Amino acid sequence: MNDATDARLARAFVRSRQRRPVSLLDRYVSVFMLAIAVAVFGNPVTTAVTGLAGQVDAGRMGPGVALVMLALTGFLALGRAAGPVVLPAADASWLLLSGVGRRGLLGRPVRILAVITLAAGALLGLALLTALGAPDQLVWRLLAAVVLGMSASAGGMALAVLGQGSQAWQTWSTVALVAVLAVAVAAAIGPAREPLAAVAAAPVQALGAAAAGALAAAALLVRHAWTALDRIPAGTLMGAATRARHLTTAATQLDPGALTWAAEDDHWRGRRLRSRRWPSLPAPLALAWQDWRRVARRPGRLALMAATTTLPALLTQATGAAPTNLGRGSATESLTGMPDAGSPASAGGGQSAETLAGIAGGPTAENLTGIGGGPTAENLTGIASGPTAGGGVPMEGVGALVGGLAPAALLIGGALAVAASAVAGARRDADNPALARLAAVGTRAALLARALLPALLAAAWMAAALGWLAAAGAVAGPWWAFGPLAAPALAAGALRMARRPPVDHSLPLIDTPAGAIPTGPVFWAATGPDLALLGSLPTLAALVTQPADPSGHLAAQAVTGLGALAAYAYRQKAR
Repeated sequence: MNDATDARLARAFVRSRQRRPVSLLDRYVSVFMLAIAVAVFGNPVTTAVTGLAGQVDAGRMGPGVALVMLALTGFLALGRAAGPVVLPAADASWLLLSGVGRRGLLGRPVRILAVITLAAGALLGLALLTALGAPDQLVWRLLAAVVLGMSASAGGMALAVLGQGSQAWQTWSTVALVAVLAVAVAAAIGPAREPLAAVAAAPVQALGAAAAGALAAAALLVRHAWTALDRIPAGTLMGAATRARHLTTAATQLDPGALTWAAEDDHWRGRRLRSRRWPSLPAPLALAWQDWRRVARRPGRLALMAATTTLPALLTQATGAAPTNLGRGSATESLTGMPDAGSPASAGGGQSAETLAGIAGGPTAENLTGIGGGPTAENLTGIASGPTAGGGVPMEGVGALVGGLAPAALLIGGALAVAASAVAGARRDADNPALARLAAVGTRAALLARALLPALLAAAWMAAALGWLAAAGAVAGPWWAFGPLAAPALAAGALRMARRPPVDHSLPLIDTPAGAIPTGPVFWAATGPDLALLGSLPTLAALVTQPADPSGHLAAQAVTGLGALAAYAYRQKAR
């Protein structure tokens, strides 16, 4: 009797003791729901795939490939952090240390991991084709891109599985992740853009050969990983099962806050830390010094934060979501890429909208709509940017509004996430108020002291991200100053997130056409981001409306940022 037979017998015995076995009706419902999902999402996916035909702008190709490589790196890093082979808690408790063969016991988790990996690889391949384009033979290029994506994800995950049982393979897995990051950096900063253009225009036969080679290499790694399942230590599998139990517990109890404690405890458990004498500081700052020490002991997280500052610029370049001359001229100039009729560039002989349209007198809003005094773009969007040099109202289109919203959401959300990574001390104070009172430091003074580090991190992250946007040509002017000015509001939002109570499941449900929505988790998730968004409204407005001179928004942000932090600290009371 082999290992797989032993595992099947053990699982069959467990299933035989269950209250209700899986019936034919259950299988029918599962197949029916799968068919409904295919029918619902089939047409949008087909339409999206058909829209991939054609060439992609060379300026967007490099950032797009860089985002795909970063997504692949994040997926593989997440798999390594999770296990990647994860046993259910019950199997890890009762079957892992029994006489059941290790490979047979891990067969089901490995198959689930394979399905997730191949699905993620197919999506990455589709994203790669979106970045490179398909000038001809869309079906074959799509097939080659999907095979490349699945091979890359499967090979990287196989290295992670091998690294779970061997330190040498763990090193090779790290080298592979660094290599993918190097490709992303090369694609982002420019050296790899010419090779990428050559790859996009390569014949289908060459792409098929590359896909076949990648598939063969991935198959060898997967086979080797399957044979190495017996060598994965039980302690490693138990640790992965513990993390999975924390995740499932938080999901079933609708308590996402438990994941923060679990991740922090899992990182510091078993580590030997050197003790040093703390500097002589005032009482509130001495209490907050532990947060500074905790951040300094994790240089890898700081490096990751620094690397993510490039994401807004990459997203803007890859998608073309925002105009490339934000803060440099009128909105008409941003939308057309050429000076408008009343601008100095047009007066100097540059091409105007009339020349481009080939219509004497240039098309106005009345000509386009056929309605005298018809609606202008200002009426459609509800945004006025002030008069242009020619005396008219600049046409700020819907594309400018949506184009500024995506980078704005990424900037504010990323800065808030960075600030929230340095509020563990405030979280522990809220979890154990009695211990916090022993420090003999007032609640408001302690919060203001603990706000310094998250404010500094948020200011540095947002200023660097806006600096990358300026380097990419998306902004011009003192936009980096929004980082330090919005930092107090972001720090207040991060502290509010850290001190929020557990999810209140006694709140009522909201009936919607899509089903009932529990308000407890919704209110819990909004606690913290609401204050950060409220205190960063001038920054959000500046990024969305895209003024030529952001000085007024900077002044407003200075007031709202400090006001949000002061109001939050003033309203806090000792527990």
